[in-house]
Amino acid sequence: MKTLFTVWALACTACFSYGRDTGYSRLCGDTLIIGNNRIERKFAWNGGNLKTCSLADKASGTTFLTASQAPDFSISDKAPAASGGTYETRRLAATPIRPACTETTVTFLLDALEVKRVYRIYDDCPAIACDTYLRGTVARMSGGRETDAADRKNIEFAEDMQTKPEAAALDRLYLPGRHWHAKAVEFRDGTDWNNNLVAEQSILAYRKSGCRGNLLFVRNGVDGCGFFFLKEAPCSGTQLAYPGADFITEFGKFTVTGLGITGNDVCEKEWTRLYGCVTGVYGPGEQQALAALRSYQKNLRRQLPARDEMVMMNTWGDRSQDAKVNEAFCLQELERAARLGITCFQIDDGWQTGKSPNSAVAKGSFRDIWQNGAYWQPDPHKYPRGLAPVVAKGKELGIEIGLWFNPSVQDDFADWEKDAETLIGLYCTYGIRIFKIDGLAIPTKRAETRLRRLFDKVLAGTDNRVVFNLDATAGRRGGYHLFNEYGNIFLENRYTDWQNYYPYQTLRNLWMLARYVPAERLQIEFLNKWRNADRYGDDPFAPGCYSFGYLFATTLAGQPLAWLEASNLPGEAFGISSLVEGYKQVQADFHRGMIFPVGEEPSGRSWTGFQSVGPDGRGYLLLYREDNDRENARIKTWLPEGATVKCTPVLGNGRPVTVMVERNGEIPVSLPRKNEFVLYWYEST
Repeated sequence: MKTLFTVWALACTACFSYGRDTGYSRLCGDTLIIGNNRIERKFAWNGGNLKTCSLADKASGTTFLTASQAPDFSISDKAPAASGGTYETRRLAATPIRPACTETTVTFLLDALEVKRVYRIYDDCPAIACDTYLRGTVARMSGGRETDAADRKNIEFAEDMQTKPEAAALDRLYLPGRHWHAKAVEFRDGTDWNNNLVAEQSILAYRKSGCRGNLLFVRNGVDGCGFFFLKEAPCSGTQLAYPGADFITEFGKFTVTGLGITGNDVCEKEWTRLYGCVTGVYGPGEQQALAALRSYQKNLRRQLPARDEMVMMNTWGDRSQDAKVNEAFCLQELERAARLGITCFQIDDGWQTGKSPNSAVAKGSFRDIWQNGAYWQPDPHKYPRGLAPVVAKGKELGIEIGLWFNPSVQDDFADWEKDAETLIGLYCTYGIRIFKIDGLAIPTKRAETRLRRLFDKVLAGTDNRVVFNLDATAGRRGGYHLFNEYGNIFLENRYTDWQNYYPYQTLRNLWMLARYVPAERLQIEFLNKWRNADRYGDDPFAPGCYSFGYLFATTLAGQPLAWLEASNLPGEAFGISSLVEGYKQVQADFHRGMIFPVGEEPSGRSWTGFQSVGPDGRGYLLLYREDNDRENARIKTWLPEGATVKCTPVLGNGRPVTVMVERNGEIPVSLPRKNEFVLYWYEST
């Protein structure tokens, strides 16, 4: 046991503060307070199973007082009283992965079950995260689905309104008042099958009802202030032990449910990590809500330009699969990639001795990979000198080499340590540090735990220099809100061979996600528009209807991915090299801001784009005129009404302008031709 609560209760003056903007945590008497300069949450101790008393937004001066004595966390509607509570707080120094933060650990017992709740608060961030762990024996864990609304009877008497309590809760806030407006945001990955990745549900909190999603924004209809819950879990459709909903709303009661485990997942001697939950606060207006969320998300992984920024090329997009991949091919591709301005050349499936099920030359398997001890060694026929000549050529040209890797999925990643050692070995031998992680299957909590151990071991063994490109195209994977500390997300496979690559649709997916997911953490593809042009016929949105530079421009808010073989490009394609070089000069600065969508939803006919909101009224505007007849238009931005903004073109075909921001952030925009773009640097004057 850590320091006992009784000790801290006597030493109620114990307080940990680290500066004006930094986090603090103190336990005085039976009240625990966690906060910083932006947010503060007060809890009643309750034997360690904390009960929120209030949640304060220091920026707006709003304090939400709770109206219930239910503990924030529960595993059952008949859980025993907590006992043996302990408290510890410490300041964690910054690492290459995350900035400094204040961490508070509270543990307690529910009979034979030990619960650990670890609260993280980052400096100058209006959100508090909580990671929950269980260890011991679970006497009872509820997690069934709620009663279907269609099976409820009419309400004629007060007792008819009674509903059963939530079975399990990661967090909850019970607030007074009847005018709470909420928005639940559900996400979909499995992008090989899905092309509509974000769904929003507007909710006026009323009778008890469940809703799906990783995000719940709640706003008080009286003063416009609010809070959000972020459930750090896979997408709703792929979560473990899913109860049918992520959030329960009932008038002023808001609960995060779905722990991601069953009772059988809890071990007596090892901690089992549940899905995480983040609570943040914000003032009136959508921008404040999104900025509060983004402030937390940007703290999950530091975006280090030399490590995390990239313009990647992966040849799999031209559908040769592994048929061409060998030393000579890679050396040739590197020469052409350098002409484009590529910074990372990633060799997909086929570099290794073992054969995967996706091989075009010999059908293999992902099962029992480690029965072949040479599986993850460079194929000696394709790479008789190993990968060293390819890596050396890349260094000569200023291009890093990345690799594809498929962890051994059998038996819930039972061979995770061997996989980790393989990746560490590739880093130590060749300096390779960017790995596309494909083929994941996370069907159990044990699989999730081992996969996290794999990633952690690789980071520890490479001084945190590795970046994982986590494939989100199929299967049960982490989605957009789990494993965010490990790298970026390979968003989608699109191919001209099957006519499912449409530039405006790729732009739309990035645009939709960027409201709720940091765009700089998404790899976004552009393809060879000359391949398979005949298959599109006279389709007005075919890739061939756009300039190659425009296709590249659709990826700029994310991490650009040339999903193609450079050897298949015509000579004119390399004319975008100056555009690529210009982008690389501003890429890190553009991504440093908070990137949100502006304008209309991309449709092939819209005025659309992104805004990177930086400090002190400065930032970037990336605007696209799609195929429409409006040379001049007005678009809604996140600029403050009444501001005078000077816009200086950085890339594309815009002209310098100074604009007055109108109501709802609208500004006039102009581009002379269809399917053109401009990247502006803006500053308020």
